[in-house]
Amino acid sequence: MLRIFIYLIIPAFLLFSNVESVKSDTGNTDGALYSKANCRQLYEDMHLEGIVNYTAFKYAYAGYNKIDVKNKEIMTLIDFSKPSTEERFYVFDMCNKKLLYSTYVSHGKKSGENYATSFSNRPGSKKSSPGFYVTENTYNGRNGYSLILDGLEKGINDNAKERSIVIHGATYCDASLIEDGRLGRSFGCPALPEDICGPIIDTIKDGTLLYIYTNDKYYLSKSKFIFFAS
Repeated sequence: MLRIFIYLIIPAFLLFSNVESVKSDTGNTDGALYSKANCRQLYEDMHLEGIVNYTAFKYAYAGYNKIDVKNKEIMTLIDFSKPSTEERFYVFDMCNKKLLYSTYVSHGKKSGENYATSFSNRPGSKKSSPGFYVTENTYNGRNGYSLILDGLEKGINDNAKERSIVIHGATYCDASLIEDGRLGRSFGCPALPEDICGPIIDTIKDGTLLYIYTNDKYYLSKSKFIFFAS
């Protein structure tokens, strides 16, 4: 009887050996499973090779599986390991496995020139903040149609609202400026080209996940949402 029991246990162990169970902040399993094999397959199904940095996508997908948001159909990735002269803002349709948008995005003027290399959560720093955010409601302000972001990582980006870190359109994000060696920079907001900002905001608003990736060692060591993706 013992031998039969062992034979039944071993296949089950092998079946789940490549899968990590993901828990929400409450400590309860949310039913999601993160698998590196599944992540790679999704990346390939979306035909992202040569367009999206796989490491950035892998970390975004890890958080997507762990963080409970209202709208799981959409995921946004900003890849600050790329220069501002390259498209580094991506919106994914996770249900239909499609890349919906790929465009330019600014970083904070104190975060660096063409590359974002320095980050801060401090009000008044004029720097970008990495990590996971959830999108909230829209409004019309001094920068036009804008989208509120709520930072989910304590000490890393949880001052986003206090700092008025929002998505908005800006003339300094126009692709024509790339000839000057870099895109224009913001006070910390991920600003987009004006001609595409509105449609993107309407796609990602109201409870979708947004992730700002950086290969900054301090952030990567502190984030509690990506440790199981490495």
